[in-house]
Amino acid sequence: MSVPVVLVAGLHATARTAVVDRLLREHPGALAIHHDLRDSADGFVTRTVRDAGTTHDRSLLRLDGDCVTCTVRNDLVREALRHASLAPLLVLDLWDCVEPRSIAEALPVRDGDLRLTGVLTAVDAELMPTDICRGELLAELGKPGTSGDQRYLAEVLAHQIEYATALVVADPLPAPLPPIDEDDLQLCRELLGHLAPMTPVTMPGEPLPPVTGPGWCTRELAARVDPATAQLPCPTHTPAADTVVWHRTAPLHPARFFDAMDTLATESVRSRGRFWLANRPDRMLAWDAVAGIVTVADTGPWLAALPETGWDAAPPARRLAAALDWSPDHGDRVQHLVLTGPQLDQDRIGALLDSCLLGRDEPTTGLDDPFADFLDLDPTT
Repeated sequence: MSVPVVLVAGLHATARTAVVDRLLREHPGALAIHHDLRDSADGFVTRTVRDAGTTHDRSLLRLDGDCVTCTVRNDLVREALRHASLAPLLVLDLWDCVEPRSIAEALPVRDGDLRLTGVLTAVDAELMPTDICRGELLAELGKPGTSGDQRYLAEVLAHQIEYATALVVADPLPAPLPPIDEDDLQLCRELLGHLAPMTPVTMPGEPLPPVTGPGWCTRELAARVDPATAQLPCPTHTPAADTVVWHRTAPLHPARFFDAMDTLATESVRSRGRFWLANRPDRMLAWDAVAGIVTVADTGPWLAALPETGWDAAPPARRLAAALDWSPDHGDRVQHLVLTGPQLDQDRIGALLDSCLLGRDEPTTGLDDPFADFLDLDPTT
């Protein structure tokens, strides 16, 4: 019988600890495994294994090479397997800067000893609305996961929120502290609803989601966030923010869209989606922006660019997403961008993006392509 394993992620350490403590109290005999990275700059990490009242093991680990994340991830998997027969539930209390997907996909769940039953991201209601707007590098804040880590704080927080199977707004620690301000709670709840509208949110005082039931398939978790199949938010308006969706099938002019990138990134707090450029008709490009920092990546071919055998070989989630986007003229090629931020104007953003579309009489070849410096593609294909 496999032991249920729940990951608890989040940049906010006190919120994460509060959720882990609660899981241990509510599941007698459960064990939590945590790695403290505060001494990682000196080449060491402290691993702790505990239950609700007792610390069973505290060990000092020497880091192997420059990749803190690699060393800790490998040790975490070994410890989870070692304790699989000793507890009714394993709680993997992740470190601040880790994105839980990398841990979920490293767990050997196919061997039958472990089953991933949840990915909880804990957030601090007072810190989350500010942190999702912060553009500092993790390295600038003393929280890098590897040597040369170029990730941004807001980027990591967004990915932690969007990958989770449930979000938990934690009670303050240490108790007794004053209750969280209602305005902070409401703002946090609204923003989480914009960023991950289909993910359940547990507010302070509410029951935690179940974590001892059936296991999650990591392929399904990945499909919820991968650009080709992501469950993107719908248009939404709340007092705190607006989520704007732009969906078209015509191709984008690369130079005009490139010129619009700064406006799109700086006026929104979070934006993501998939798009195609007129001079790159076979390639699906991913847009990922948070706190003014934009990442554009080539994620592979559109299904319409593949032979029929390629379509048959695609995962079901990819085929379904392609079918929903299918048009007679362009197949599954689509512009699908979602932007979230305060007081976003749907009409103005739509007009800006529409102006970037290739005109009916404009050629698709010989276009100036500023993306050529960022994408490992031949700009003529």
